[in-house]
Amino acid sequence: MILLLALLAALAGTDTIPGVVVVAGTKGEARISVRTDENGAPVLPAAALMSALDGSAKVVEGWAEVAVGSQNFRFLLGAPLCFCGNRLRPLAGTASVTRDTLYLPLQFIAEILPASQGSRFRYDGARARLSVAGPTERPPIARGTSPAEARLPNGLRPGHLVTIDPGHGGVDPGNPGVFFPRGTKEKDVTLQVGLLLRNELKRRGVGVNMTRTADTLIALGERGSYCTESCDLFVSLHVNSLARRRGYTDIRGFETYFLAEARTEDAARVAQMENEAVRFETNAPSGDAGMGLDFILKDLQLNEHLRESARAAELVQAQLKTVHTGDSRGVKQAGFMVLTTARRPAILVELGYSTNPEDGRFLTSYAGQKAMAAALADAVVEYLLEYQRKTDPVVEAGGLK
Repeated sequence: MILLLALLAALAGTDTIPGVVVVAGTKGEARISVRTDENGAPVLPAAALMSALDGSAKVVEGWAEVAVGSQNFRFLLGAPLCFCGNRLRPLAGTASVTRDTLYLPLQFIAEILPASQGSRFRYDGARARLSVAGPTERPPIARGTSPAEARLPNGLRPGHLVTIDPGHGGVDPGNPGVFFPRGTKEKDVTLQVGLLLRNELKRRGVGVNMTRTADTLIALGERGSYCTESCDLFVSLHVNSLARRRGYTDIRGFETYFLAEARTEDAARVAQMENEAVRFETNAPSGDAGMGLDFILKDLQLNEHLRESARAAELVQAQLKTVHTGDSRGVKQAGFMVLTTARRPAILVELGYSTNPEDGRFLTSYAGQKAMAAALADAVVEYLLEYQRKTDPVVEAGGLK
């Protein structure tokens, strides 16, 4: 935190963070209040700033898209990254949305605007003043580059979007967690891992939609709608359990599912257990949750999604195996209602067994949750990179141009 504030102060050219910045342009002067975000970094309200700069800003699926003069900027919400045209710039702070208001880091006017359009913008840190001249022409794109070739440090193109679905929530506790700490339920573990996974993906430059970020109930039939056509992958997080029987506490480990007819009794059992969450919904549809699966699987486009889903599941299993203390129980398939509604590449991860003492401790420890989130994020990035190689037009025999 001290290093962050020191860096921002250096950018501003002063040893304190200003309470107000002045934007002086052709339309006169505008005074814009500076506030700090949850990490203590100074930010500016985008609406007021864009009004003063005669620019525009909007939030699109995890990204803040900003246009000022002849330049376009894209900020990944919650991550210290900004694309200036097709060039990646690291940030000291982050763009964020608070109570439906978009905020941009002070660094945007203190450093990024002057660097991108130096003949038009001048920032005086000592006076907290941005001077704006008349508009200039868009600078030419450097030879040999194009927007399609822009890459994050990990090789991903900007703009990928993943939907994370922490299972259960609200009046639906999920399974009770036999070996969880008192009061902890499946819904708590899935949300904690889901939020950590969101942070890990953002750090890797991937946009994220969450079906829930609090202890609320989202209908099974609605969760898939969070993964729209622009969504690359739907990831539903759950915790497994077994009914009491001889030796039931001995079973442990993790497994990842994609949508298809169940091939084993255990896979069918898991799908039935998760689909029974529909009983917590008001006006929930009656009948078998898996009904219509045959019809869905005849959709050729969806079958392509299923092939991608199976590959994503393989990558998840491989990465979780490197951090999980339990056994890898493999990639499986079953008729999960939540996956039938996604209509995009989609997987469901059973993170472990709450009915096993070792898994119970691992799933509820911060170290375990953090390790699983990082492994899941690595698997998602690996999947997206593979998908890019299949679809990217900017690929030659020798690799990326």
